Amino acid sequence: MTLTDQTTTGLPRDLAANPRLSRWIGVTADGRIGLRVGKVELGQGILTALAQVAAEELAVPLSCIDPLPAHTGLGPDEGLTAGSTSIFDAAPAVRLVAAHVRAIFVAEAARRWGVDPADVVVEDGTFSCLTDERRTSYAELVGSVDLDRDVDAGVALMRTLDMRLVGTSAARMDLPDKVAGRPRYISDLRLPGMLFGRVVRPPSPGARLTAVGDVLSGRAELQVVRDGSFLGVVGPDEFQVARAAVQLRDATEWDEQDTLPDEPDVSAFLLRGPHEDIPVLAEDIGVTAPTRRVAARYSRPFLAHASIGTSCGVARWDRGGRLFVWSHSQGIHKLRDAIAQALGLDAEKVTVEHAENAGCYGHNGADDAAFDAVLLARAVPGVPVLVQWTRQDELGWSPFGSAMVAEVAAELAETGQVAGWTYDVYGQGHTARPGYRGTPGLLAGAYLERPLPSPVADDPPLAAGGGTTRNAVPIYAVGARRITGHRLIETPIRSSALRALGAFMNVFSIESFMDELAAACEEDPLSFRLRHLQDDRARAVLETAATVARWGTPVPEGRGRGIGLARYKDRGAYCAVVADVEAEERVVVRRLTVAVDVGRVINPDGVRNQIQGGATQATSWTLKERVRFDRRRVTSVDWETYPILRFSEAPEVDVHLLDRPDLPSVGAGEATQGPTAAAIGNAVASALGVRVRDLPITTEAVIAAIESQTD
Repeated sequence: MTLTDQTTTGLPRDLAANPRLSRWIGVTADGRIGLRVGKVELGQGILTALAQVAAEELAVPLSCIDPLPAHTGLGPDEGLTAGSTSIFDAAPAVRLVAAHVRAIFVAEAARRWGVDPADVVVEDGTFSCLTDERRTSYAELVGSVDLDRDVDAGVALMRTLDMRLVGTSAARMDLPDKVAGRPRYISDLRLPGMLFGRVVRPPSPGARLTAVGDVLSGRAELQVVRDGSFLGVVGPDEFQVARAAVQLRDATEWDEQDTLPDEPDVSAFLLRGPHEDIPVLAEDIGVTAPTRRVAARYSRPFLAHASIGTSCGVARWDRGGRLFVWSHSQGIHKLRDAIAQALGLDAEKVTVEHAENAGCYGHNGADDAAFDAVLLARAVPGVPVLVQWTRQDELGWSPFGSAMVAEVAAELAETGQVAGWTYDVYGQGHTARPGYRGTPGLLAGAYLERPLPSPVADDPPLAAGGGTTRNAVPIYAVGARRITGHRLIETPIRSSALRALGAFMNVFSIESFMDELAAACEEDPLSFRLRHLQDDRARAVLETAATVARWGTPVPEGRGRGIGLARYKDRGAYCAVVADVEAEERVVVRRLTVAVDVGRVINPDGVRNQIQGGATQATSWTLKERVRFDRRRVTSVDWETYPILRFSEAPEVDVHLLDRPDLPSVGAGEATQGPTAAAIGNAVASALGVRVRDLPITTEAVIAAIESQTD
């Protein structure tokens, strides 16, 4: 089931797991329509897009739809909001639910009027009888309608030709509050009697608390909470609590050890450590014709999520033993189950409701902050506790995106055709989300008196896109391919999902190498790619981006133009990026021209926003970001030591959408990460004549590359 006129059998996956109509849609007595999905708003505009789908099938104005927050007790469980899957998974489900709800109301109107349902039409929320002038509405009919039933997979859907909302740039429903600064985020949440909490973090990973000074004993309004090496403070004034946490921190003693690898030698750490091999393709690379072998190695550092808004969680224990949690988690049902498992509770006694926060980009500190709040709130039953992480918490303790190393080699035939491809990529796992591998996976759990296990991050299965090996298969015809991932199975550094997972590194490596192969053949990088492309949709985005960016026209000295291409997860959105950079005293990205094919476009402005945001963040990763650490602790814990792209440094991003109304809609949120990095890297190489293969492409990295070439 997609947002096309193509017919399929059975229910969409998310709907098959949650078939009850009332879990998705409710109609109030005044005709308002509440839409509650399992996908959550992370700033990507998903609730507006899904509201468009619902309004379309219900035949009501978009203004009649009220998107409601995901809720473990009231709404469907759609798993994680991640991996650019929300539109692909949730939109068909919402469409079918809304169509069935409309059909139920049409049937009720027909019953009241004594006519055939075919004689009832709905437009702008008004039901009209075709045989006379009778009219009614959702509000007038709702009292006689029961939505507590399962969806009908065979319900008639609106023809895509008749859609008026889907495909338009409807205004984001969440933005007015955010632009005006009205309370919208979880940190704005205020509940009756609310207290505030702060956690005193260990000075380094694995440190154990050996002593706590009695510095707050005279402060009756404050409560110190300790469970093993988990330490925090709770009180009625957030500022006083923050100051008290600093006092408490300064009065602690810890047992610390050097547990981290040498940061300058991270690539060796990844290459030499114990691995699980992940075979992706193992085709016979035996080449009979004479060939020339070209090889290169690329790397990226550990990356932080670096949300501008720090993580936050709210929890309240009722005196009857029920637990209520508010979190900006990407997977509230998984979080509920993890909290229940960690504390030995029945999952039915834990309720989690989603609340928005500013920024996400993967498995950041949201779940951990929620569990912090749960542990502190346990000390004050009946009272809600809000825990706001500090910038040091966020940059030092949330999971990182794994550092990675890619080694690639190709056989070039005398014709310039790639005749064989070998690719090995090394990294830590890309998911350690709550509940993964059957363990809670929550930060504070490892520091309790009875510590919970903290398994090393794993990878999603290849069928779900993989992690280390995501987008490790080139989109080009390159002869026989041997592609293997190598996931580190022992590491002291906590890693998990960061936007695009391994695709950012793999696409950067593959697309950089395609430029190097083109140079070896003395061929233009665009024509070299097109010569190896057999996918018409890929060719279309590549040619569109190149045409708009005026590929092939001269650029001034000190400037360069580069290109990158990928299809996210090999089955998602197609994206081509052309970068125009200036590389003199430092690398400045002036313009990114992006062409994207996401199938049928539901909200063009929403897709552009996602593409622009992804390209801007990828620019920041490519030029600036790197987690710093010594042998004991993470040292990049503020914006000075972990710089991100400033607003004044953001490139112009020109997005061109190739709408495919006859094809399924797919997500856009992670499509640009890899192509953007590759385009920038290739543009820098074009401008300077030297290639930086190790991210980030800082001034120091460029100087080192120039010096190594002249040695």
